[in-house]
Amino acid sequence: MSLNSGLSDRVLVATDGSATATEAVRWAAALAAQNGATLMLVRVLTPAAASDADAADTVAASLTRLAAEQAGDRGKAFVLIDDDPAQAIARLAVEETADLVVVGSVGMAGRKEFLLGNVPNRVSHLCACSVVIVKTGPDGAAMPGHERSARGERPQDRPYLLARARDLLRTVRKHRLDQALRDGLEDPAARRMFARRLRAALDEMGPTFAKIGQALSTRPDLLPPELIEELATLQEHVEPLTQEQVVGVMETELSVPWEDIFESFEAQPLAAGTIAQVHRATLTGGTRVVVKVQRPTARSDIELDLELLRVFAVKAEKRAGIKQFVDVAGVVDQLSISLLRELDFRREAENITRMREVLKPYPRLGVPQHYPKLSTSRVLVMEEIAGVPLDDVPAGTARTDAARQLLESYFHQVIGVGFFHADPHPGNLVWRDDRLYFLDFGMVGEIDEETRELLVLLLFALWRSDPALLADVALVLSGSGARVGPGFERELGELLTRYHDAPFADINLGAVLEEMTQTALRYGVRLPASLVLASKALAQMQLAAAGLDPGLDPIAVAGSFVSRLLLQRLRAGLDPGTLVSRLLRFGMRGSRLFESLEQDAADRSRLASEVSVGGVSAREKTIRQAGRRVAVGLGVAGAMVAGAISLSSRRNGAHGRGSLVRWSSTRRLRGR
Repeated sequence: MSLNSGLSDRVLVATDGSATATEAVRWAAALAAQNGATLMLVRVLTPAAASDADAADTVAASLTRLAAEQAGDRGKAFVLIDDDPAQAIARLAVEETADLVVVGSVGMAGRKEFLLGNVPNRVSHLCACSVVIVKTGPDGAAMPGHERSARGERPQDRPYLLARARDLLRTVRKHRLDQALRDGLEDPAARRMFARRLRAALDEMGPTFAKIGQALSTRPDLLPPELIEELATLQEHVEPLTQEQVVGVMETELSVPWEDIFESFEAQPLAAGTIAQVHRATLTGGTRVVVKVQRPTARSDIELDLELLRVFAVKAEKRAGIKQFVDVAGVVDQLSISLLRELDFRREAENITRMREVLKPYPRLGVPQHYPKLSTSRVLVMEEIAGVPLDDVPAGTARTDAARQLLESYFHQVIGVGFFHADPHPGNLVWRDDRLYFLDFGMVGEIDEETRELLVLLLFALWRSDPALLADVALVLSGSGARVGPGFERELGELLTRYHDAPFADINLGAVLEEMTQTALRYGVRLPASLVLASKALAQMQLAAAGLDPGLDPIAVAGSFVSRLLLQRLRAGLDPGTLVSRLLRFGMRGSRLFESLEQDAADRSRLASEVSVGGVSAREKTIRQAGRRVAVGLGVAGAMVAGAISLSSRRNGAHGRGSLVRWSSTRRLRGR
């Protein structure tokens, strides 16, 4: 026991008669005895159960005896009647001025009338005092050293934490990671060796660390390519939950026996991971669903290992070699945010609802329904999408339409609304009834408006093969005021040259952006995590779209979408002055943008882009002093319109009918 006695003068423990609850009572009694505290036992009956007077009297007598056995004169017993056990327990804690509430971690008695309720989650939120969950196995036996607070389920017994730390340290030394760090990681060969050793060590440390490694493999903004490549090969090796464990979590979360909700429930999981596993089931009305159930110890296990990683990060920051190689503290912080969000299935449910709205313009794309009344932070019930994988999609117009909509929807997600599915690998895409469905919304990305505007400029720089503008955009995106040498711009130019003459169908925009991210990282320019996730997702999505329609031109899809998006914004009355202020705020080299557009027009004898801005004479004067009046007036929107025209010209040989776009002071777009 490591709880401070000053916090444990009045201990309230909830019980429903189950093995888990009984062990919680024993734990609380030992703590109360240690501190000379009052021990209060509470049992909650539903009104239906309380209507049986004999049964209620029996419960009260039994609880009173148990309180006396465990704490003597310091023991008290309370039998409450309430439809909401968690609320009843929280109210009693206030009325009796409890310093601490104790509950068991898994399971219920399995009987509807004697109901402990959703204790691990709801009581921890409802109670103002501390809440401790006594971690037990499925048979109710206590697991020493695993007591934890329900507010994040942090370990209370430091010896267990130290024991786990010693185990991890032995693994680190076994794979000579400490020696590699002492020797330094400046040499690429040394980094590759370290990456292989780290992957092997994480695999040996257990499924939580394998999950951590997998999460890091999606973050090239945080780690160098040698580590990314190795960590991507990690697999989660976990034993599936037993049927009793799955039922225990569901009944605890939903507060009713599983038979009241499901007609049938398949014991064999479809998939099992570190955080959760997924089962097929049938609701009582006959609807086929899939149920995602969180592992009982997922939160405590992950938070325990994250706590140890934070300790490691503090020590690692003191080593110059590793600090130069990777920002360890930053990695742990980002990892913590990502994993803790993934532990709350309510976020995933919100993501499903939001994505359904985002995909409404695309009739060939779909999102499964979810059931809010049957879902909690640890249980998620969704419609089963029984379809075929991408490789088995039948040929036809539905398939080619879906390919185009799939790719365009990603530009819409990333650039249009700033909310995107961040893990669109083939296993998360299923074909049913001439529609392509997205699955698994535990991993999504969000991009703010300013970053999306800069992303538009970044795409324009890629299309124009302009390394100087690309370098400018990357620096602004990174938020870094540091100067970089000419090597950065030169390497970006080499990257653009490699892709410039490639067939359009062979250009993977996501891969280009990923390579640009790695180049920037070598020069200390860290692009936003959201943009890095979007790049990786776009690369996966383009591969999926190409599998459905190998002839699909991704550059044409991107150009068509972006130009249409910006035309819509202009027609909506976008203020030219707003574009001026944005470009000035970004600190971009406006002259570079204008020179690029001038060259674009000069290269094509019958294609021009002209912009005139009225009613902004004061701004014009300012911009003249800055260097290029028209460049700033043009701003983001004009750049992309011209870029789209340039793209179309490049694809069609620049011999089509010219276009003249004018922007008048009335802010109406006219074309001829």
